[in-house]
Amino acid sequence: MTILVVDDDLLAAEMTSAILEASGYQTLIAENAIEGMELLNQHTDILLVVSDLNMPLVSGVDFFHELRAQGNQLPFVVLTGDHAGSLLESAPDLDACLTKDFDLTDRLPRVVGKLLQS
Repeated sequence: MTILVVDDDLLAAEMTSAILEASGYQTLIAENAIEGMELLNQHTDILLVVSDLNMPLVSGVDFFHELRAQGNQLPFVVLTGDHAGSLLESAPDLDACLTKDFDLTDRLPRVVGKLLQS
């Protein structure tokens, strides 16, 4: 199962990928939403997107809305260094929003697993 990780911070993207790969997922990394769209068009095996919230050009939430506008219904997880609850209030249609903290190593694989099962 392939997951697309989108983050302009390459170190953060690699850490997110490592967490997911340790749980048995394959990952592809994009450095921004535009590159993410290109990878989604090239790789039909992508089953879920994990995106950073704050990125230049196109934010994670804007990327999510663009995918939905194009009819793409892949599960979408936003990662943020801010408070996740306030983001979910402003974008309630997101599948999940997780805070980048010490619990991410445990929470991200659990959330991804649940989203892929539904």
